[in-house]
Amino acid sequence: MSTPRITLDQWQALMAVVDEGGYAQAARALHKSQSAVTYAVQKIESLLGVKVFDIRGRKAMLTPTGQLLYRRGRYLMDEAAGLEQAARQLSAGWEAELRLAVDVVFPTWLLFQCLDRFGRESPHTRVELLETVIGGNTEALLSGQAQLAIWGVMPAGFLGEPLMRVRFVPAAHPEHPLHRLGRKVTLQDLRIHRHMVVRESGAQRATRPSMEALQRWTVSHMATSIEAARTGYGFAWLPEEKIRNELADGALKPLPLREGGERYVELYLILADPDYAGPGTRRLAQIIREAVAKECPRHEPTAAASTLVPDG
Repeated sequence: MSTPRITLDQWQALMAVVDEGGYAQAARALHKSQSAVTYAVQKIESLLGVKVFDIRGRKAMLTPTGQLLYRRGRYLMDEAAGLEQAARQLSAGWEAELRLAVDVVFPTWLLFQCLDRFGRESPHTRVELLETVIGGNTEALLSGQAQLAIWGVMPAGFLGEPLMRVRFVPAAHPEHPLHRLGRKVTLQDLRIHRHMVVRESGAQRATRPSMEALQRWTVSHMATSIEAARTGYGFAWLPEEKIRNELADGALKPLPLREGGERYVELYLILADPDYAGPGTRRLAQIIREAVAKECPRHEPTAAASTLVPDG
């Protein structure tokens, strides 16, 4: 294997010139002289026999070759930083802190069981939980905020494994007018009653199927939607596993829809960086897999069931 001729410092200088918008700005950001930054970029050009920048007035513009070098150099710098971080984590044993991003449709009771088991095995690892709503906040993985995620979407550039299929049911208080119709509930029946909807998290909200109800309350938390439905203020599509206690004690009752009475969302378990995942991250992922396999048998949709993401 050939030895690279370009050092990481030289690649860093190139990245800085592009990111900061010029040689002088890059020198300030790197706390180096402008001549040192200029020399580093010239060294890349000389060693590789290419031209990285075109100087237009006072601005340095990347050539097509420079654009390629920048993209690959950025990847190289990110990999080097990730390798150092992984080495620090491995040298210290289990991670001191672990950040987990979880879609709110994942059963809370099951999540707590997993975190409790992990806490007994690694009592000195702090866990930070980031709760998101379907389609929201892929930035948690992209920016490195989370090492592990349970999501109903697969962000571009990441690989995950199917974890569980969450069954949604339309539910309301047993005394809700929809339960007193004495027949199967139709879409037209739903449209004239208040619909509880959970707002997606994240700046980029996915476009999802919407049922145009005359009244709609949009809330930020799944727990708020459940409480509103439980106390008779409206109906909502809710994850069956999250309302199992309310269903068991009769506080909520599934609506008998004429068609489309169940919907499903596939949840995925995603490691932000499988190559550099620490032992704590891998152990928590395994605990989650085992708990889901034991506690949540996989739901298979019926022929009439919708596989679209519910909107409330």
